[in-house]
Amino acid sequence: MPQIESWPRIPAAVRDHLIERMRDRDISLDDLNQLRVWLETRPIVPTGSWYKDFGSFKLCGEGKYPKTFLLAGQAAKGEEL
Repeated sequence: MPQIESWPRIPAAVRDHLIERMRDRDISLDDLNQLRVWLETRPIVPTGSWYKDFGSFKLCGEGKYPKTFLLAGQAAKGEEL
């Protein structure tokens, strides 16, 4: 199983999408810090769809790449981490 990719190694189009969703979803600085701490651990993720629930938002991804942010009440697909 792959490790989640570091921010600089995520394709630019995916990074741009994540930034746009972060703004759309009004993810707070405290929430982003929670995300940063988790990402720094370079967690192992499934090769398919997955999501990590941070309480106030969810990070969804596929394989080693995070793909989007969802609001807390939105349904996520894939394996919960």
